[in-house]
Amino acid sequence: MRLLFLAVLRRHTGNAVTAERVRDHLEAAGHVCLLKDAFDLESSSEIAHLIKAENLEAALALHLYRGGRLLQGHGIPFGIIFGGTDLNEDVNQREKNEVMGKVLEEARFAVAFTESMKETAQTQWPHARGKIYVQSQGVVTVPNAAFNWNTFLHCSGIKQNADNLHIFLLVCGLRQVKDPLYLVDAFSEWHQEEPNVYMVIVGPEVDPVFTREVKAKVKGTAGVRLLGEMPQEDLHAALKNCFAVVNSSVSEGMSAAILEAMDLEVPVLARHIPGNAAVVKHEVTGLLFSDPQEFVQLAKRLVHDPALEKEIVANGREYVRRCHSWQAERDTYQNLVQNLEGSIRE
Repeated sequence: MRLLFLAVLRRHTGNAVTAERVRDHLEAAGHVCLLKDAFDLESSSEIAHLIKAENLEAALALHLYRGGRLLQGHGIPFGIIFGGTDLNEDVNQREKNEVMGKVLEEARFAVAFTESMKETAQTQWPHARGKIYVQSQGVVTVPNAAFNWNTFLHCSGIKQNADNLHIFLLVCGLRQVKDPLYLVDAFSEWHQEEPNVYMVIVGPEVDPVFTREVKAKVKGTAGVRLLGEMPQEDLHAALKNCFAVVNSSVSEGMSAAILEAMDLEVPVLARHIPGNAAVVKHEVTGLLFSDPQEFVQLAKRLVHDPALEKEIVANGREYVRRCHSWQAERDTYQNLVQNLEGSIRE
């Protein structure tokens, strides 16, 4: 079957990574999957032309508003994958909410990453209750065996002996929704008390204006460093070597960095928001904080309590193995798209 797959493919976003993984699942089942950036196709007529030109039989959209609204009314069956900001932010704007409700009326199925996302969608659009499935994101980590941690520290401007350091990695594209400056002042104060703790923000420059703000802030802040984009295998190796992974986002669908850290047996400290709380159970699979001061308290506790660290790491790894199977994700998407194929034949 020939599929159109619309997603927000701006580089370095979680949606882009998810889209590539789902495409791989579908192509493994023998489908031809034409992956397009929803931002490049803003009109219904462009979609109609593409469907005809490429002889497309069905479609999939990652992000209910940005992708889904473009698939309405073309006469081909389609499914939806919720992105995160559609349910966390767009849903609060009346016009977008109405559009998304109509998209769900036409969609054959919708996929939510968590039960809480499913509940949010069902509350907003009760008519979609029977077509929403929950499939957590699958996790595979591939750390680069040749990665040099000391070189990484040197590139970060950290000159101290690696053995005595506690490095907290905040992995995110530099954009406001990730809120990378949220912990900077509090962390810097802690660093001045304990000079062997550092926070390193690692990620690509997604928003140029915001990036300048982040660079200016970090430049004058003790104990906080900023590094640019890294190849995924190097990033996974850096995660494996650091003391803990941090997430300070305002909104998340499901953070790949959190799941990858758990898979690599690294403790996680995450901001207490719905997307993070869905995968991080406080003091079981990670630690949740509600403000910068609580973050520092919990981070200090983690540094000085090896038993807590060991327990969290073991629970996190087991949780990922149990709930974020790459194979289970593959099976789900292949089965759902097979249903689209079945509806074409009817």
